[in-house]
Amino acid sequence: MRYNKKVFVSGHFNVLHPGHLRLLRFAKECGDHLVVAVVSDRIAGRSAHVSEQLRLDGVNSNSWIDEAVLIDEPVNVVINRIRPDVVVKGKEHQERYNPEKEIVESYGGKLLFSSGESIFSSLDLLRKEFHQSTMDDISIPYDYLSRHGISTDRLITLIKKISTLRVCVVGDVIVDEYITCEPLGMSQEDPTIVVTPVDTTKFIGGAGIVAAHAAGMGAEVEFVTVSGVDSACEYVRDALLKAGVNAHMIEDESRPTTVKQRYRSKGKSLLRVSYLHQTAINSALQNKVMDICSSFIDGIDLLVFSDFNYGCLPQLLVNELSALARHQGVMMAADSQSSSQVGDIARFSDMDLITPTEREARISARNHEDGLVVLAEELQSQSLAHNILLKIGEEGFLIHAGNSERDDWLTDRIPALNSAPRDVAGAGDSLLISCALTLACGGNIWESAAIGALAAAIQVGRVGNTPLNEEELLGELLL
Repeated sequence: MRYNKKVFVSGHFNVLHPGHLRLLRFAKECGDHLVVAVVSDRIAGRSAHVSEQLRLDGVNSNSWIDEAVLIDEPVNVVINRIRPDVVVKGKEHQERYNPEKEIVESYGGKLLFSSGESIFSSLDLLRKEFHQSTMDDISIPYDYLSRHGISTDRLITLIKKISTLRVCVVGDVIVDEYITCEPLGMSQEDPTIVVTPVDTTKFIGGAGIVAAHAAGMGAEVEFVTVSGVDSACEYVRDALLKAGVNAHMIEDESRPTTVKQRYRSKGKSLLRVSYLHQTAINSALQNKVMDICSSFIDGIDLLVFSDFNYGCLPQLLVNELSALARHQGVMMAADSQSSSQVGDIARFSDMDLITPTEREARISARNHEDGLVVLAEELQSQSLAHNILLKIGEEGFLIHAGNSERDDWLTDRIPALNSAPRDVAGAGDSLLISCALTLACGGNIWESAAIGALAAAIQVGRVGNTPLNEEELLGELLL
């Protein structure tokens, strides 16, 4: 086989996560023949968390790679011997000392730095909605479970322990309204699609569904939020009561209860309309939230901040609630969803768990270039989070876990477990609460991430935010 330009990449490749895939895709675009060198167990030392043969097999499974080799000598020696035209390294190495540079330039080669391109889009997931999904499309990540020595019996035990927990969820409540439409055609006056609404279905959204998920999985739940004085508020009260949530809804006459409408036809979203108010609640309302939370914080196992940046969680209130929970030894988790540049997940400091999307993490860290692992490390340093689940859309999520000792931090990945999702809107909320509940039950981050991934897979298998329940989770594990 003939080729004109050889490209070389090397690394440990413990887990072939999306950050690696982006780098490899970029490298493949730089030439005709991509060689990837996997560093041996002897050379990698403590950095090798998976055996060399499994790491090599993982790299070999990628279609962009033309040749995968195991190397048991310094990378510089290999480069000098095979003399690739291009050597590619991650963007994070650009400002560091790179010993390959002198060797590569000595024979006229090039050293390039890139972490590949990141695209913030759920379009591919939405297109899969055309396939009518059932729970049969969910797969259990057995390879991941094996890597971390996790049995399905252990996961079942942890799920059953959730019923022993008392949880407090604080954040912005939302009403999700799905308006099903029948298409009529194209307007004759202007190029506009014309539809007629035929049915309307409402669901609890935002922090409300986070609380409902927790109650559905068996926990005793206190929910604190701020709403308007309107029909949407009454709907939320009734829905949360039916879900078994003890809701503390503080009314604010200056704002509406947030309502998000989704106009849909033939299983596809056509338009979204949001009725909301984004200014922060005043100090009097903040004091009411504090008073309510203070009344039961000493009996809480887990405090969850579910932030949508609609004003329910100003920074002063977050700081006071966090200090109160920390003083009582209460575990904390947070998610801060943002559809613009205003979100900042790092403002929830010293959490046991945060679950940002890649986009939210990049906004918070002001980092739009580095790879996923570097991004997670930077966000951890900024937020002091104990564990990070970095959500990457249809690619699943990256787990960055550890303690205060940097060398103890490890990274792994769980792919999206539902191959035919119908509605991705509630995936993050179900992941946040199920993972946080498992941590509060005594599970480690690897066990918690597995249950979180399963919960998200169940949730996206249906349209709209229906609260999860213990039977659904156990049913998938007992198949």
